[in-house]
Amino acid sequence: MILDTLNAPRRQMTEIDLALFWSSLLLLILGLVMVYSASIAHAGDERAFNYQSTYFLVRHGLYLVIGLVCGAAAFQVRIENWQKYAGWLFLAGLVLLALVLGIGREVNGARRWLSLFVVNLQPSELMKLFVVLYAADYTIRKMNLMHDLQRAFLPMAAAMMLVGGLLILEPDFGALVVIVCIAMGILFLGGLKARLFAVLSLALLAAFTVLIIISPYRRARLLGFLDPWADPFGKKGYQLIQSLIAFGRGEWFGVGLGASVQKLHYLPEAHTDFLLAIIGEELGFVGVLVVVSLFALLVHRIFAVGRQCVQLNRVYPALVAMGIGIWFGVQGFINMGSNVGLLPTKGLTLPLMSFGGSGIVVNCIALGILLRVDWENRQLMRGTTT
Repeated sequence: MILDTLNAPRRQMTEIDLALFWSSLLLLILGLVMVYSASIAHAGDERAFNYQSTYFLVRHGLYLVIGLVCGAAAFQVRIENWQKYAGWLFLAGLVLLALVLGIGREVNGARRWLSLFVVNLQPSELMKLFVVLYAADYTIRKMNLMHDLQRAFLPMAAAMMLVGGLLILEPDFGALVVIVCIAMGILFLGGLKARLFAVLSLALLAAFTVLIIISPYRRARLLGFLDPWADPFGKKGYQLIQSLIAFGRGEWFGVGLGASVQKLHYLPEAHTDFLLAIIGEELGFVGVLVVVSLFALLVHRIFAVGRQCVQLNRVYPALVAMGIGIWFGVQGFINMGSNVGLLPTKGLTLPLMSFGGSGIVVNCIALGILLRVDWENRQLMRGTTT
């Protein structure tokens, strides 16, 4: 009995995807270290943070602990229960997005946070997870109608337009792009015809173009991305130029952990949206390559879990897993692209790594659901019930 008790944790570890588990854990740990490094100067020199250099480290560590606890709790929930309450969670997300517009906290001209006194909640982060769960459930219910535009796509399009309208009013265009990619990706994986998917993708691209053209702020972001040197000290180009300088200083192996110059009030949002630039400066090309490789491994293993679900005829868990893979992959790609100047800056954090309580906690919950999907797959293959 004593030996069985001692071996229980080891047996449990062999019942989950270790590559998925360790790639996620390494990204979380590396994120904690780099958030501390990137935020030392910002926190230590600001009265708002009581001149405490560990201000963001302590909070990020606390969010990480809360996230891991919530992820462990999410792991205990059967996937069929997530499907059962997917619609209610989606409605709760809509209510939270609406509340933000009424009583939300405004920061830098954007109203994206609900104040919970001790911490701030960002409903758009929760909505990404809720859209994964809801879109997967919706696709299951419409599986036999995927050839029908009116009955398969338009109801989901109406739901996404409602979410999009609320996000545009905040504004949070970056979150909208990620959420639309999640919904479209899940519909495509669920059987939406390729020709119909292509037409709808072009329509969405046209809609996003219109949203950019009619908004001076978003139009300025795009123009600044195309030629940041036209306004090197203004809002259009300053942040991107400082990010590129950070990557340039890092060269192959970086200037050393903690030795960044750009984090000394040169690069805004160094510990959130532009954390990868500080990684590039301090750890060099090698450090960035490690981060990209870990994300590639993570997304690969997520889709492997999804494919295994398909083989076991577990369609809803498959769509949930792949939806989370699309979420992490798209958001990670956009963040990395904006850091190196391949894409316009969108205000999106790097999943699992950047500072942000809501983002870290929701990411950990998503990982808990993923590990549950994988665990249920392994139990099913062993012939045991979940």
